[in-house]
Amino acid sequence: MKILVPVKRVIDYNVKVRVKSDQSDVDLTNAKMAMNPFCEIAVEEAVRLKEKGIATEIVAVSIGPKACQEQIRNAMALGADRGIHVECETFPESLQVAKILARLVEQESPGLVIIGKQAIDSDNNQTGQMLAALTKMPQATFASAVEVEGDDSLKVTREIDGGLQTLKLSMPAVVSTDLRLNEPRYAKLPDIMKAKRKPLAVMSTDELGVDITPRVTTLKVTPPPARSAGVKVETVAELMAKLREEAKVIS
Repeated sequence: MKILVPVKRVIDYNVKVRVKSDQSDVDLTNAKMAMNPFCEIAVEEAVRLKEKGIATEIVAVSIGPKACQEQIRNAMALGADRGIHVECETFPESLQVAKILARLVEQESPGLVIIGKQAIDSDNNQTGQMLAALTKMPQATFASAVEVEGDDSLKVTREIDGGLQTLKLSMPAVVSTDLRLNEPRYAKLPDIMKAKRKPLAVMSTDELGVDITPRVTTLKVTPPPARSAGVKVETVAELMAKLREEAKVIS
């Protein structure tokens, strides 16, 4: 079984995000970039399935500027067999990404697409669902456990409000990963060196026949308001008074 894993280049989650002075976008100047954490979980799950002998090939895909090849190489260092880079100057919108991935699904015919549930830069949580709709494949979102049953079915446990839900899907299918699915491994130096020799194909959106003209306009980007300092109170009565008179959360 072949597994297709999309990976996205984002600002490292440990970095404090800066906003441009004109509020037009996030300032990426000298910002440390990394693979989206949910994509790391997707890669890890694909590698675990390969280690179990279930998957035969893992293909890592990234869409965006040339620098995205760094994240593809990272995925290959973690265990992906080859990479595909769909090169474009900017990061396309969710629907455009889903259309690109749908074209690649047609070309690669994977048995399973494992995708991060969302990217930490846009937080849209849309691409996996859109891809499933475009390809007419069954989907399971927010997966916390994945179990392949035989050659053509998949059991996925997903987190819902108030508990867990278990789904059985026929393959090929789309699965989006949640935080509790696994803990990604670190790439070892020998694997990083080997990844440099693994095949990485580069193609354009024109080759795939997908229009990536933006359809959404960002009006303004602003940082979250600074949190004001807290105060200490001496008694419960003083606390209740502040909650009633200042915060107005109780009456």
